[in-house]
Amino acid sequence: MHLNPHLLDTGTPPIPEAQGWLAQWPGAASERIDLSQAVPGYPPHQSMLDALAAAAGTRAAASYGSIFGDADLRVAYANHLSHVYGASIAAGETLITSGCNQAFVIAAMALAKAGDAIIVPAPWYFNHDMALTMLGIETRALPCHAENGFVPAIADAEKLIDAKVKALVLVTPNNPTGAIYPPQIIEAFYDLCERHKIALILDETYRDFLPDNAGPAHGLFGRRNWGDTLISLYSFSKSYCIPGHRMGAIIASEANGREIGKILDTLQICPQRAAQMALVPAIPGLSAWREDNRREINARAAAFRAAMKQCKGWVVESVGAYFSFVRHPYEAQARDVADKLARERGILLLPGHYFGDRTGRFMRVAFANADRDKLAALPERLADFTL
Repeated sequence: MHLNPHLLDTGTPPIPEAQGWLAQWPGAASERIDLSQAVPGYPPHQSMLDALAAAAGTRAAASYGSIFGDADLRVAYANHLSHVYGASIAAGETLITSGCNQAFVIAAMALAKAGDAIIVPAPWYFNHDMALTMLGIETRALPCHAENGFVPAIADAEKLIDAKVKALVLVTPNNPTGAIYPPQIIEAFYDLCERHKIALILDETYRDFLPDNAGPAHGLFGRRNWGDTLISLYSFSKSYCIPGHRMGAIIASEANGREIGKILDTLQICPQRAAQMALVPAIPGLSAWREDNRREINARAAAFRAAMKQCKGWVVESVGAYFSFVRHPYEAQARDVADKLARERGILLLPGHYFGDRTGRFMRVAFANADRDKLAALPERLADFTL
């Protein structure tokens, strides 16, 4: 049997590998400080759980739904996004997917074929690189540097664009670095893509966790004919604490959405209808709860920064939403540092090479899934750690 070589070229999924290191720590599982994965560190709202339970018991939840997503959810999310951005976004411009990873795969499939290229900011979200590799699409790295807070530069991107490039990806707030791209940077990248007639794929998974007084992340939905350039992605998983239900969304022009629907119809991987039904009242009804969670995540970011100031040699290069990218102080590769930290101190961080970093100096920290007490314990755990 010969497997697809594009599949064989992808790396090993990193989360299970790294969690295997932590499993070897002799301490109690409850004392582990697992900062490896972006998992909500608090439960769903009880009304959401009640709505999920009620919806799951209906005949409709066990039936096929629209390939574009349930109509009521598309309306609710379009109305919400229109309010967030002060723009008019229609339900017909909204498609519901089985998670934001699927949304990215569908966008990439719609825009590029094997042999084409898509520009991705590096360090990159490893699932983006893995998806493009499996599709035979070149991941063209747009370098983001610590000295610029890991915010990409227009000039660097312009050098990468040629006839093979079909799209450029931005992830903000960023995974893995936590970097939050200023609105003018996002809009300048939109102008670049419009000028070169390539698509801008904007992944806004962590949009709901921006800092206080951040304002709208961008003004792109106010642009005339934005659908000719922009495809926006979103995940309900973090904002509503339902990662197990795999709920995402694509915002695209109605014409492009109809074409993208062919991929959705072929894949036949529709989101769970019970989750779609439960989200309809949750989008307007849980706005205050989501705001409380946004404040809590920003408080955890502050607690993490405060803790790391007490850790000699460690440098927080960027932080935002769920993530931080941190420089370690050791003359060793980040993978070796992360492995030993997990086994000997019960702290799990992900080494930067999982995200395409080749320096060996950086770690990704997913601080959002740890409470402030655990974050405050980091200086004591890291004290006197050596390789």
